Amino acid sequence: MDIIKMTRELGRALQNDDRYIAYNLAKQVNDEDKELNDDVERFSELRNELTKAMSAEDKDTDLIKQLDEDIKTTYQKVMSNKNMIVFQGAQKALEDLVTSMNQIITMCANGEDPDTCQPSTGCTGSCSTCGGCH
Repeated sequence: MDIIKMTRELGRALQNDDRYIAYNLAKQVNDEDKELNDDVERFSELRNELTKAMSAEDKDTDLIKQLDEDIKTTYQKVMSNKNMIVFQGAQKALEDLVTSMNQIITMCANGEDPDTCQPSTGCTGSCSTCGGCH
């Protein structure tokens, strides 16, 4: 069997995995959460305002301090949204799966036995067996 064809089959298997399905469902819920999207947009606007305020020749330190506080408050609101919490958990589970898959492929490319090589769950310090830093 052609290796590219096998890779496409692996991609289909990934898309049928519960972690992939959960991620997409959580993403869809986030996309439909108006309050969350409004808060994310507000966060982005505040960051832009802060960037402008910090690059102004005559810096308004009170404005900068207020914008910084508003950004932190808005960020906390976004990150404590129940849909965002579910999404982050689903995203992490999918990322962990893909990282493990990448590690196995990398180990096999480095000559390890596909049946016995084990992906690491943490940084081993060896970049040769790593699927990438997060």
